[in-house]
Amino acid sequence: MQLGLDFTLVEELVAGVDEVGRGPLCGPVVTAAVILDPSRPILGLNDSKKLSELRREQLFEEIQQKALAWCIARAEVAEIDCLNILQATMLAMQRAVAGLSVTPRLALIDGNRCPVLPIPSAAVVKGDSKVPAIAAASILAKVSRDREMQALDQLYPGYGMAGHKGYPTPEHLAALELRGPTLIHRRSFAPVRRYECWRWSNQN
Repeated sequence: MQLGLDFTLVEELVAGVDEVGRGPLCGPVVTAAVILDPSRPILGLNDSKKLSELRREQLFEEIQQKALAWCIARAEVAEIDCLNILQATMLAMQRAVAGLSVTPRLALIDGNRCPVLPIPSAAVVKGDSKVPAIAAASILAKVSRDREMQALDQLYPGYGMAGHKGYPTPEHLAALELRGPTLIHRRSFAPVRRYECWRWSNQN
């Protein structure tokens, strides 16, 4: 039985690029770019959402050890609110590719559009379940962002960030209604803006 994606699909000097965190109401959007080494197989690569947390953590370390090059980048909440989430994601992807220690000959981007890059690029819909390098990037981005949200949960208790990772769950929306937005909430997102306005109107 094949465990994860077929590593023989890995091509030399091809970077996979993916993001995590476009949908949450708070925290950064995190991206990663990975160039895998065809001579150093990594078993079990797959879309990070299809892997257990333990397996993601294991692969996170293995990818960093075996990849030819990798970079984790981000766009901050202020950039998301200023640019919009799509443009902030494109910016974070540009940063991830620019941060690679080896220049790829091609960047494969998860999704249906590509950021402006100084190298050839192509979008791959559901690429994290098709292309090993994109799957590796999805794992680096998700583990990195999940760890950060767990740390932010300690700074902003009562919102449940360690659990929902910033996504608009009923628990998160209830906390927003009760406590209002924090400094790391995206005020350009309608639910955050609504609860901020609601709290302001009820205090005046």
